[in-house]
Amino acid sequence: MTLETETDRLRDRLENLRLRSRALTALRGFFETRGYVEVETPQRVRSPGMELHLRAVEASGWWLNTSPEYQMKRLVAGGLERIYQVCHAFRDDERGPHHVTEFTLCEWYRVGASITDLMEETEQLVSHVARSVLGRTTVTGPDGCELDLAPAQGWERITVREAARRYAGVELDGTETGPVLAQRARQAGLCIPADAVDWDEVFSRILVDAVEPRLGRTHPTILHRYPARQAALARLCSDDPRFAERFEVYASGLELANAFGELTDAVEQRRRLEEEQAARRDLALDDHPVDQRFLAALAQGMPPTSGIALGIDRLVMILCGAPRIDDVLTFTPEEL
Repeated sequence: MTLETETDRLRDRLENLRLRSRALTALRGFFETRGYVEVETPQRVRSPGMELHLRAVEASGWWLNTSPEYQMKRLVAGGLERIYQVCHAFRDDERGPHHVTEFTLCEWYRVGASITDLMEETEQLVSHVARSVLGRTTVTGPDGCELDLAPAQGWERITVREAARRYAGVELDGTETGPVLAQRARQAGLCIPADAVDWDEVFSRILVDAVEPRLGRTHPTILHRYPARQAALARLCSDDPRFAERFEVYASGLELANAFGELTDAVEQRRRLEEEQAARRDLALDDHPVDQRFLAALAQGMPPTSGIALGIDRLVMILCGAPRIDDVLTFTPEEL
């Protein structure tokens, strides 16, 4: 077996890796000037994320973290009001042009911030990093189109309901059944399998096939107010409990970040986690224990908080115009 030299392996990546380093420096500077404390939490845990789409990596009877969310919220409950972390996260069976099993997240939490405050802070962070490393906010995205990251130019904000109506021709609010949503999607011309009856599966197909490719084309898009059944760890909207205080950021059709107005009700959070645990068992997925320490922290009292996880690898892809996540990594899984 002949192995390529490290010089050959990295030849087309060196500038991207240098830019990545500058981006991380700029990111940390942004949080430092805003009074955030950088924290570190364990990567190997007893209880990883419970959402059905998550596949954790087993590690000697425990799990590699799919996100530091539970542990960071415990720190918030313990009195740290502004925290951030740059860390690796792990999702099994994720590999493709935009996905890798081990990836880098920046996750941050801010006590007292509304979901709108967090939208504005995310806009400011992304534009700050771009200006710091490129000297400008305009980039050529991975799709070859020019993208302006400056908040002053107006990041698009659109609700999930409006985006589904505009780009897929499908009306939804999350109260309809899976078969009804599937029928609406088929009538709109989407390719939905005849046996698709699960609401979450149909919703995912609508989002991935018809909505996401249309988002963030000239400016980043903030997709917000997800149906309540997609709330995960987010609180419900006070003006309409059919929807949740959740948003995602897209640039060049690529998801960059996922944010919640955090659920702090321990009783409701326990109900959701136990419901997801039962669903995982029904689907023969890995059975994760509910994180009792996390729930205890919520019960002891966690102040109103908003939090977000932003993919560092994908942000660097946008800044470099790189079409593949491999182009911004020091090592891909296949190179180890």
